[in-house]
Amino acid sequence: MAKITYIEFNGTEHVVDVPTGLTVMEGARDNGIPGIEADCGGACACSTCHVYVAEDWVAKLPDRDPMEEDMLDFAWQPDPVRSRLTCQIRVSDELDGLVVHMPEKQI
Repeated sequence: MAKITYIEFNGTEHVVDVPTGLTVMEGARDNGIPGIEADCGGACACSTCHVYVAEDWVAKLPDRDPMEEDMLDFAWQPDPVRSRLTCQIRVSDELDGLVVHMPEKQI
């Protein structure tokens, strides 16, 4: 289990426990976190679970694979360093304390 902090664009914080093995997107979906739409259900076929990872967490996450890189091209104002698709971040104990910021909107 890892404690993940989701921060909406307006600054509202949601701190939730997400079970190991789920994705950060599933943690948001299962806890009713607004701002992560996840239209494709986690298949990395859209960009509606896009977030900006807190700067101090960027290097702690696995690298983006080519499919995630491609889908981020469709995200709202992607950041070349901090943008990630939450469907591609699998929760582990090492992610305890992860902070992600939602963009203004998902497209």
